[in-house]
Amino acid sequence: MAEEKKEKWLNYLALSTVIFAVCATLATFKGGGYSSKALLNQTNAANQWSYFQSKSIKSYIFENQKDNLELQKDIISKTSNSKEDIAKYQVRIDNYDTKLKQYEIDKVEIKAKAEAFEKGRDECQKHGGLFGIAVIFLQVTILLSSIAGLMKKKPVWYLSLAIGAIGLFYFLNGFFLFLL
Repeated sequence: MAEEKKEKWLNYLALSTVIFAVCATLATFKGGGYSSKALLNQTNAANQWSYFQSKSIKSYIFENQKDNLELQKDIISKTSNSKEDIAKYQVRIDNYDTKLKQYEIDKVEIKAKAEAFEKGRDECQKHGGLFGIAVIFLQVTILLSSIAGLMKKKPVWYLSLAIGAIGLFYFLNGFFLFLL
């Protein structure tokens, strides 16, 4: 049986297919990594917002207790001239005031942490989404390259190269975010 002459472009097709397959694999891993980081950042942000909410609730309770002590102090000051009792109430009111101020400082710090986690989540989602799009284009490229090789249709390979270029663009954009 006579050997069929191998067309030279088929070597380039095989090489380009391997390159696109490697990029698709890397895009899949990077996209998965960014998705995991986005989920972790979302969880950390939710934890911080829960912590913020607990501080808000504690602050509200302390504020009510402080208001109650102030009311009691006013009643005692009108019914009794005991400066000692009034001073005791004032010490407790001042303690609540100090705690309330600390809760407000804590809430500002917690809010900043939660927003930083949300920003990290959003950044990871941008990267992950672009890698996901790259995988789609690269998989279509691999499919078309396979068809071109099996059918020995050079125009199909050219089409796969064009789609592969789009996939590579999204792959690189996933790393550098030069176009969003």
